[in-house]
Amino acid sequence: MKRVAVIGAGWAGLAAAVRLLERGHAVTLYEMARHLGGRARSVEYAGRTLDNGQHILIGAYARTLALMRTVGVDPGTALMRTPLVLASPDGVGLRLGPGNATAAFVRATLAQRGWRRRDRIAMLWHAAAWAVRGFRCNPLLTVEALCRGMPAALRRDLIDPLCVAALNTPSGQASAAVFLRVLRDALFGGPGSADLLLPRQPLGDLLPEAAQRWLPAHGGAVRSGARVRMLATDGPKWRVDDDLHDACVVACTAAEAARLAAPHAGAWAQQAAALHYEPIITAVIECPGARLAAPMVALAQGPAQFAFDQGAIAGMPGRITLVISGAQPWVDAGREATERALQAQMTDQFPAGSWPGSPTVVAFLTERRATFRCTPGLRRPALHVAPGLVAAGDYVDGPYPATLEGAVRSGEAAAQALS
Repeated sequence: MKRVAVIGAGWAGLAAAVRLLERGHAVTLYEMARHLGGRARSVEYAGRTLDNGQHILIGAYARTLALMRTVGVDPGTALMRTPLVLASPDGVGLRLGPGNATAAFVRATLAQRGWRRRDRIAMLWHAAAWAVRGFRCNPLLTVEALCRGMPAALRRDLIDPLCVAALNTPSGQASAAVFLRVLRDALFGGPGSADLLLPRQPLGDLLPEAAQRWLPAHGGAVRSGARVRMLATDGPKWRVDDDLHDACVVACTAAEAARLAAPHAGAWAQQAAALHYEPIITAVIECPGARLAAPMVALAQGPAQFAFDQGAIAGMPGRITLVISGAQPWVDAGREATERALQAQMTDQFPAGSWPGSPTVVAFLTERRATFRCTPGLRRPALHVAPGLVAAGDYVDGPYPATLEGAVRSGEAAAQALS
């Protein structure tokens, strides 16, 4: 048994703490905020309990779903599972059916009414070519370069929305290698791998609050509301402020991890501090009687790329969530200009009657460092920082972009490295 400190209680830190306890170690979890969850949490906003952003899970997120079950959350109850639909506000779009994801993708492509016959054939040809190459490509390619020559309708209706949803990076800047990995595991994985899993409950209920109960019940200690001031060596051990541990997991933000690691691993700290970020803006709209053609619809030619019907998803009729990924231009434009552009987008793109009442923005949430910018050839910080010191986080080197699954896998990898 080791005494292990986990610094940071986002989803990566929670995964590390849970798996370390399961392996019989003594764990102390440190979190500077008063609430656990990191960038995927519930917040109080103008008297409402809201998520700090609209997070999406998919059926391929096996480790995230397993972690939820470990701490006592039933994904079947907490998440709405539906086959992947990338439909426009009028309901036209790609709709995957149940069963094997590859077969469902082929059927959905052939049935896509918004594409010409040659567009459908081109999509299947490109997908087959990616599969033959094992969903690998030159690591310096962007998604835009990967799809050069693909019909514009395919890029507009499928590639660009999937890219910005998965990588939070525009296709002209996003890593094609990481994008193909996501496609492989989702669209061409096992049965249900491409299914959308949309939270019926607040994000806090999906993992953070359940983990906050589970950890002490299984012998762990949780210390929240205080920032770790110093990480120091003491012989072969690690001192976290005044507490001595055999090993440590830095699972905080990349910037905070760089601050703590700098005296012990300068090159690692520089790499972590050098990451660039993309923001995400989430606008919560309330409009009595508003309903969308699907729980999630894809948008075009405007700030938001997706809209979510919280009436269909979470039993909150009349509440619509609009999500702007890769949102730096709109952060720069300011809230007032962004809200005007969103109002125009709702008016222009949704069918008549979608908004029987007057849509009102009741919450405007900006996560300025939502994800790292997932660009070609990006060198991400390694799991191992120094002897007895490992890192966990969605930014740590791994196969996935900055997603909940990437964070959870990283936390579990850190736990395994110390066991």
